[in-house]
Parts: sequence; C-alpha cells; structure tokens
Amino acid sequence: MAEELILVERQARPGIAVLRLNRPADLNALNLELMTQLRDRLQELEQDADVRICVLTGNERAFAAGADIKQMAGRTAVDMWQIDQFAIWDGIRRFKKPLIAAVSGFALGGGCELAMLCDMIVASDTAQFGQPEIKIGVIPGAGGTQRLTRAIGKARAMELVMSGRFIDAVTAERWGLVNKIVPASTYLEEALRFAQPFAQMSPLALRAAKEAVNGAYENHLQEGLLQERRNFYLLFSSEDQKEGMAAFVEKRKPEWKGR
Repeated sequence: MAEELILVERQARPGIAVLRLNRPADLNALNLELMTQLRDRLQELEQDADVRICVLTGNERAFAAGADIKQMAGRTAVDMWQIDQFAIWDGIRRFKKPLIAAVSGFALGGGCELAMLCDMIVASDTAQFGQPEIKIGVIPGAGGTQRLTRAIGKARAMELVMSGRFIDAVTAERWGLVNKIVPASTYLEEALRFAQPFAQMSPLALRAAKEAVNGAYENHLQEGLLQERRNFYLLFSSEDQKEGMAAFVEKRKPEWKGR
C-alpha cells in the first residue's frame, strides 16, 4: 500500500477540507509521489459537493522546504523532459474550488511555487518564502519566475530569483504575496477562520469568481511557464546543475564551472 503523503480532513469546518503535506522528516519536500497524490486528492474533493473550499498546509516547521533534490540530482535534460513532472502541477492549477495555502515555517523553491499556485496565502509569523534554486545551478521550474513576478513585481522578483534569498512573513505581506499574518501557534486555526466566509458562499459563484480572477491574472502566463520549463530542463544538461545538486546532497559549497 502506498504511503499516505497527503492527509485529508474533509470537514475540518462545515464546507472546508484540509489537505496536509505529510513528509515531516523531509520538511515536506515535494517529490513526484506527493505531488501526484495531491493532484488526485484535489480531484476527489472537486467532486465532493459538501466541500466548498480547501486549505492546503504542511506543519508548523515547514509548509514545504522545496523540491526533492535527491530525486532530481542525477537526471539529464532528456530525463526531465520525458518525466515532465510539472504536468502534475497543471492538474492542481485546474482545481475549480478556492484553495488557500496555510503556510508556517519554510515555503522555499517548489514550496513557494506551490503556495503561489493556491488562490490566497495565510502565513504564520515564522513563515519564510524564497526561490533559492539559483544556489544549486538551476532556476524555478514550477512557475516561480512567472507567478512571483506577477505577485510582487519585476524588480523584487529579480532580486529573489537571482540571489536566492528568503523573505519573512512581514515582507511577504508588505509586498503583496500573502493575505494575512497570524501567530504560528494557531496558524491553521486562523486559516480556517479566514476561509469560513468563503465557504458560506454559492459554490457556483465561487467557481465563477475564481475563474474570472485567474483569467485576469494568468493572461499570457502559460507562455511564460513554457519558457521557464524549457530553461529549467535545459539546465539539466549543464555541469553546474550536476555540481550544484551534488553539493546540496553532500552538504558542501558548490564549485561553479560556468558550463
């Protein structure tokens, strides 16, 4: 039996389901199995008429600290293109009901991208956001360069993507990345409270509102995502990618070659 990497509570509150990323020992690193299960659970909840809104969370220490680098480190550009792991993300993006990220601790790399894939973000006061892929010789590949730019603007997105530095919850709220900051000790409870008014609205109106707002937000986004994806996969033919991920796994500083 497959390990349950997504825990689901269908009625955490009336009309509200909670999905919890369940790889705590790995800071909820996003491997293929976890993302596949997340897509599948969301598809199931989409058909559940008793669920009007979903909250996606991790734990107090980490929403998700990034992609599972060990799973990707040895792959070639052709491997990445054939696996096409980000096609799973497209399935999550198409989820028709409102999806709120409840973020505490690390939301880095793929974790930041997953939070941005949600419709709104409630962040604990310990939350940290960032796209540190540049430090291992690649770039964001699941929408980081596109959604982050739309959320916080070109200059700030350039700064974060090209430096790999993190920002705290206060900065993320000031820059427009998150909706609300809440105490870490009650972050999920506060996220459910935040979600409650939406759960009382018409399911059809919620779906229409989400579709309309995303229509404004995502105009030409798919072209940018395809460009980002091609560049991400291409970097797997570089020596720097092999060195960056090997250094991460071996817990040492990378030695860049520029090729």
